[in-house]
Parts: sequence; structure tokens; C-alpha cells
Amino acid sequence: MKKLLASTAMLATLALAGCTSTGAGTTTGTTASTAMTTASSLGMSVLTSAVDTKCRTAIEEQSAWGIASLAMTDTQQETFKTNVCGCVTEQASEDVTIVELGNAAIDSSYRTELVANVVADSIQSCYTSFVQ
Repeated sequence: MKKLLASTAMLATLALAGCTSTGAGTTTGTTASTAMTTASSLGMSVLTSAVDTKCRTAIEEQSAWGIASLAMTDTQQETFKTNVCGCVTEQASEDVTIVELGNAAIDSSYRTELVANVVADSIQSCYTSFVQ
């Protein structure tokens, strides 16, 4: 809980720092905004990689996959996983907030839980959209 509070406070401080002025006619908002964008992009990159890995594992663990994959070539299996996990990753990038990214960067158990929840929330709808 302390890590969650600390990371939330840190992100709020960074966000508010973007509104300060240097007094010389320029603002530090651009620098803070760039830093936030870079940190967010890096965090999202790490998260999407973890989501893709978890998604592929989740597909392979489904009993339906074991049966369906018997009728597919290796290329077809890889294409299917890429399509489904691409969908899951895209939904993750839309659903995860900057605060969640910050918390995931600080706390590995939070990151593991966040990835598991993101995959669980969207894999079935993505899976179904490519099966039809």
C-alpha cells in the first residue's frame, strides 16, 4: 500500500511540475510533458511485451487450443496467436492508466497482477473475434 501511495504521489508531482514556469518566458511544461511521454512509452512497451507473453501462454493452456492446433500448420498457429495477442495488447494499451503503469514500474507483484488481469479481461473477446 505504501508503494502504491508513493508512486501515485510521484506521478502527481510530475504532472503538476509540468505546469510550473521558469520565469524566463518559457515553461518547463514541455520538458515535463516530454519526460512523462517518454516514461509512459517505455512503461507501455514493457507492459505490452509482458501482455503478449502472458497471452501466448494463456492460449497454449486452453484445452480448445490443443484440439484446434492439431489442424493447423506452425505458420497458421503463429498467425492466430499473433492476431489474438495483438488484439489483447491493443486493448491493454487503451485500458491501462498512467498511474497503473507507474505502479507496475515500481512493484513487480503489482505488474504481474496487472498483466494477468488485462489478459484475462480481454483474451476471450479477442479469441472469439478471430475464431468466427
